[in-house]
Amino acid sequence: MGDRNHSSSAISIVRATGADARALSELAFRSKASNGYDDAFMAACRDELAYSAGEVEGEEFWKAIGQEGQLVGMVCLEPDGEDGEVGHFFVAPDAKRMGVGRMLWQHMEARAGALRVRRLHLDADPFAVPFYEAMGMRVVGEAPSGSIPGRMLPRMEKVLR
Repeated sequence: MGDRNHSSSAISIVRATGADARALSELAFRSKASNGYDDAFMAACRDELAYSAGEVEGEEFWKAIGQEGQLVGMVCLEPDGEDGEVGHFFVAPDAKRMGVGRMLWQHMEARAGALRVRRLHLDADPFAVPFYEAMGMRVVGEAPSGSIPGRMLPRMEKVLR
């Protein structure tokens, strides 16, 4: 699903398959590392950012593909009735601030609407909070990191129309 009003019309968003698991994992790791985290932090995150073929096949993983066929972003929506968890949302470091994240977000919200999800939730990397706020999310609390014991992440929510 493209966005006709955006200059990133060369980006296509398609459903990811199990064959994409390794490339999605590598993208997530590169994207997270681009926030300036040190090697020890990134090593602690490696397992959480590694996706199996079965996980990709079994969940709503979507990938953004650039005009030259390169993977430039990904999102995973985990619907649960009227609630949806945005489990994974990453943009390639060299594609950040180019509209890829906005396109992925709009696609994911459209999918959420089609699945009758009324509320989106996510645990945000602190560096990503401004982006998520621009997408209409708001901080509603804190949640423990899945990788770093004792680290708390902003818990965010958006009520969909």
